[in-house]
Amino acid sequence: MLSKILKIIGSILVLLTVTLFAVPYFFKDQIKAKITEAINKKVDAKVSFKDADLSLFKNFPNANVTLYQLDIINKAPFEGDTLVSIEEINLKMSIKELFKGEDEAMEIQGIATKNGMINILFNKDGIGNYDIAIKKEETSPASKPLTLNIKKYEIENFKFKYFDESSKIKMVIDSLNHQGTGDFASSKLDLVTKSTAKVTLDMDKVNYMKNVALTLDAVLGIDLDQSKYTFKENKALINQLPLEFDGFIQLVDAGQEYDLKFKTPTSSFKNFLGVFPAAYAASLDNVKTTGDFTVVGFAKGLYSDTTVPKFSIDIASNNASVQYPNLPKSIQNIIIDSKIINETGILNDTYINLDKLSFRIDQDVFNAKANIRNITKNALVDAALKGTINLANVSQAYPIKLEKPLSGILKADVTTKFDMQSVEKSQYEKINNAGTMSLSGFKYADENGKTMNITTALIQFNPSQVNLKQFDATTGKSDLSVTGILENFYGFIFKNQELKGNFYLNSNQLAVSDFMTTEEAGKTDAKAAAKTEAMKIPAFLNCSLTAKANTVLYDNLTLKNVSGKLIVKDEKLTMQDIKSSIFDGIIGLNGAVSTKGKVPTFNMDLSLKQVDIAQSFTQLDMLKKLAPIAGIINGKLNSTIKLNGNLDATAMRPDLKTLTGDLLGQLLSTTVNTTNSTLLTALGSNLKFIDFSKINLNDLKAAITFKEGMVSVKPFNINYKDIKANVGGTHGFDQTMNYNIKFDVPAKYLGTEANALIAKLSASDAAKMESIPVNATLTGNFSSPKISTDIKTAVTNLTNQLIAQQKERLVKQGTSALTDLINKNKKPGDTTKTVVPVTKQEVQTKAKEEVKAKAEDLIKGLFTKKKKVVDTTKVN
Repeated sequence: MLSKILKIIGSILVLLTVTLFAVPYFFKDQIKAKITEAINKKVDAKVSFKDADLSLFKNFPNANVTLYQLDIINKAPFEGDTLVSIEEINLKMSIKELFKGEDEAMEIQGIATKNGMINILFNKDGIGNYDIAIKKEETSPASKPLTLNIKKYEIENFKFKYFDESSKIKMVIDSLNHQGTGDFASSKLDLVTKSTAKVTLDMDKVNYMKNVALTLDAVLGIDLDQSKYTFKENKALINQLPLEFDGFIQLVDAGQEYDLKFKTPTSSFKNFLGVFPAAYAASLDNVKTTGDFTVVGFAKGLYSDTTVPKFSIDIASNNASVQYPNLPKSIQNIIIDSKIINETGILNDTYINLDKLSFRIDQDVFNAKANIRNITKNALVDAALKGTINLANVSQAYPIKLEKPLSGILKADVTTKFDMQSVEKSQYEKINNAGTMSLSGFKYADENGKTMNITTALIQFNPSQVNLKQFDATTGKSDLSVTGILENFYGFIFKNQELKGNFYLNSNQLAVSDFMTTEEAGKTDAKAAAKTEAMKIPAFLNCSLTAKANTVLYDNLTLKNVSGKLIVKDEKLTMQDIKSSIFDGIIGLNGAVSTKGKVPTFNMDLSLKQVDIAQSFTQLDMLKKLAPIAGIINGKLNSTIKLNGNLDATAMRPDLKTLTGDLLGQLLSTTVNTTNSTLLTALGSNLKFIDFSKINLNDLKAAITFKEGMVSVKPFNINYKDIKANVGGTHGFDQTMNYNIKFDVPAKYLGTEANALIAKLSASDAAKMESIPVNATLTGNFSSPKISTDIKTAVTNLTNQLIAQQKERLVKQGTSALTDLINKNKKPGDTTKTVVPVTKQEVQTKAKEEVKAKAEDLIKGLFTKKKKVVDTTKVN
């Protein structure tokens, strides 16, 4: 009996489980249709979602509907702009909602969203892109696919973006997490909320807040009939600064009505330390403070298209001090008197007064004050800095997280008064700057051990310029002394404009590696290698640098007496009239490097004068690829090289695969060193008539072009004694080659027998035999060459030439001359009777046969050793 009951229960459970899995498939399309209908009836925008899913397990015993990748795209006047994009939306509802008819509304009890973005825009006309709701008269009242009876909602990892084109106000609320619990079925409820976010605020290109951490845990009294939200119990943190709120926000037809008050819950100076992000201020535990710090404020009035609430924020501290645990020094005599006030409800009437900011560390006192008005139209700034800071004391009194401690004395006595429009338009006559700022004895070391020591830096502020009067520093193996002028300092600081300037640099020695940044390649090994980061020329720089350096160290090269001008603009470095002594000669350079694109590019014109060939073509990888054989030549070179291509993004060296250009060169006072040349050794073994170590290359001019790893050499002539040669062909950066050498070889270099044969010719015939063409082909690669020649063909051609000349001469001499020639060449004991041809045809045929036989006998002797004659007279 028991077993039957268990089987029945088991069957019911299996059936129930199968049902829970199967039901979603029956209702999925119905739910998708109702959601699509609900959205389309409410908004005038392009709405889409990739898919919808139904689960009876996720929120059992309730059903859970999930929408994936919901996007709402604006129509005109914000055509194509994304208003909302949400990766995932979960809707919680009762299972009974699934069984309602098509005309019945589904009731939603809970909403949870994940990974979303809301993008609110206002154009110049004050029109917002969020107003996409279809007007009531356009909506059919008969159908309500969905109704809301929410008990809980949740927002996870949202980004809220706001930009007003007319006021230039930009706000980003990032990493927004928010949840609320309450009964929205009631017209009045208490909503329990928890929120965290990071806020960034910019007004007209000036940043006022950047990633400020906000936390708010609050109970909000909500009156849905009046659209009124009242702060009850609440606790807020701005970074670590605690605040309490009192009052309400109410939605009205014209905008939002504010009546809020806020203050710090206590007056302890620890409140001030909480303003700073935890990453910079560390923990507030066990920090000893004296004095007070308070933030008190209010916001009251209407926020609308034309007004803001009147508000006031007072920040004050009087004679406070702070002592961090485990730090030897304290910050004393801290005075803060600052206000942010709007008394009219017009945003531009907001003003900021920093009447005093002062503190002391040991005997060093620092003071600052500032006033900013007219903030949205044309901000007016009046500020002053005066005091001394020993940088070594800063990290001993305040927990700044630095890899290495700082040192040095910073002194400032500066006043400034200007308006933003004058800065933007570079109207320097309306800018009033005065004073100096100096830094001395500054020492800094990064995490990789690179150091920067600034002996003296002195800046003088003038109405139109910031004058770098002195900058003397050392780093690594380098020393530098810089002076110059910045012409647009405030435009750069406040308006994100270009930083313009002209500088002069002098150095005894500059090591390029001292100015390359590095990052740790890996954390697994304490001695992990460092790799060079990709260099990027800053887009904001527009300046020039005229430089002189006695020595510049770059890779394995040492450049002497370096001078020239560098211009940085539009992410491009232009080099003008760069000169340097190197390789016992002088190199000149004009060109540019650009990092504006994804891949850095360069183009350069190089001039080489009297440089040592062996040094330059063995130490510079680029030249080695262009002319590998040049390394065996001793002497000097004059050359012009035009080239362009890509740069390796990390080492900033030419990417040889992309190199394109041409080279013109002239060799001076040269000799050839064949000792270690596999190529010349192979050529010498194939061409016995030439000694490559004695080739004359003086004043040789050559032209090459290169592209995509291939080098083409324009044919050029060289001479060895009275042998002429023409060389041309191609080779690759991978050392493969395909060259042709055409020789004109005088016959006298082909041996004594050839000379004896040619001596028998008439003077005019011998003159025609002065040179023999010989061709050589070079393939393979420079370390393992393959040589082929056509010497055998040349010998055959020589034979044919001799035959033709002899034939022509004999025909002219006639029958008698032919008889004399034949009889003269008879061997002793030959009793054969000479038959003299009587016709011209017989004369030609006989001459051809006799002369060919004699000529071939002689030619064979040129390239075969004579057999030793055996003396048969000896008696054993």
